Amino acid sequence: MSDRYAETIRYTADVVIIDTNGNVLLIERGWDPFEGHWALPGGHVDPGESSREAATRELAEETGVHVTPGDLREIGTWNQPGRDPRGRYSTDAYLAVVPAGTPIVAGDDARTAQWWPLDALPPLAFDHADILAAAMDSTS
Repeated sequence: MSDRYAETIRYTADVVIIDTNGNVLLIERGWDPFEGHWALPGGHVDPGESSREAATRELAEETGVHVTPGDLREIGTWNQPGRDPRGRYSTDAYLAVVPAGTPIVAGDDARTAQWWPLDALPPLAFDHADILAAAMDSTS
C-alpha cells in the first residue's frame, strides 16, 4: 500500500455557447477567484447528476439560456493541476450552438452575461481560453 494520500478533486462542467452569428456567451464572474473577469458559464456537478446535466443547469442559472443535455457536444476534459487556485478541479467541457438573438439574463453567480465576437474577446479566467480554442478547433 502506498503512503500517498488521496487528493480531493472537485468535479465541474463548463459550456461554450456559440450563436449562429459566431458570437460566444461569457459571464462576468461575481466572486473569487477571478472576480470581475470573464469566463465560460459552468459550475459544480451536484450529487446524482451527470456533467451534461450540470452543464445545462449551470448555463440556465447563470445566463437564462436553456438547452437540453442532448444539445451538448463534448469537447473534452480539463484537469491539469493548478488550473484553479482553489485546489484541484476537473471539468468536462461542452459545446452548443443557439440561434442568433437568443436572449440572456445574468443570474446566480454571474455579475453579467454578454455575447462576444470571437475576434474581440476579453482575457478569460482559468484556462477557459484553452477550452474555447479546443471548441473552435472541433467545429472546423
